[in-house]
Amino acid sequence: MVPRVYVPSLGECGGIVDLPAEEAGHLQRVLRVKPGAGVRLFDGRGREVAARVTRIERDRVLAEIGGPVDAAPEWGVRVTLAQALLKGDKIDDVIRDAVMLGAAAIRPTMTARTEVSPRAALRGGRVERWHRVAVSSAKQCGRAVVPDVLAPLTLREALAAAGADAVALILVEPSAAHAAPPAVLPAAPCSAVVLVGPEGGWADEDLAVAREAGCLPVSLGSRTLRADAAAIVALSVLQYVWGAGEKTEDRRQKTEDRRQKTE
Repeated sequence: MVPRVYVPSLGECGGIVDLPAEEAGHLQRVLRVKPGAGVRLFDGRGREVAARVTRIERDRVLAEIGGPVDAAPEWGVRVTLAQALLKGDKIDDVIRDAVMLGAAAIRPTMTARTEVSPRAALRGGRVERWHRVAVSSAKQCGRAVVPDVLAPLTLREALAAAGADAVALILVEPSAAHAAPPAVLPAAPCSAVVLVGPEGGWADEDLAVAREAGCLPVSLGSRTLRADAAAIVALSVLQYVWGAGEKTEDRRQKTEDRRQKTE
């Protein structure tokens, strides 16, 4: 496989590019590339180009930019995953997989039962580490877009930040009396926010905030899923229902075409 290299400044340069130090070190010490080797460069905002390594020095790699290449298509629905902060480093895995499954942004969220304090959530450069996890996942899965990993907010703040136009879904446990079945999911929207709770589940006060904000409660079936697995299952289901890698208007046209054929 051709190595993919994250170069945020790619849009500002042409011809010969000096690769970021961390990426250059990985090419040298891990992949052991040589001059003349082919690589792909992407800027995290959707641009990806072919390139060729032209020079390797100590902690420095230069590459010559070639023509554009097709990256993996982006999901036509802009989905923000509002994942309750989890214990330990479990959220790192959630971010990795959410990027792979097409999320446009990930918002770590503070809930009533979150066992991580707001101060601890920001300690030790966690947001920067989450960004590195997102970059690594985008490199692996072929996306030329690196989703934003946003600063943690409370549940109420996260819902307000999502905007009035976003469809908001909250994943609830199978035992929740008001849980709506997957069949009630709306048609593919332009944007959506998916709320996933902490290890202890949603508290009543969280559900009240969600109802107040107009969230649609949905269940993923009769089994209670781990908090670090629920988001991955939800994104997979939504990609199937809403389509993946298609523009929203194209998907709606296909639905209309199928409806007309059955009439």
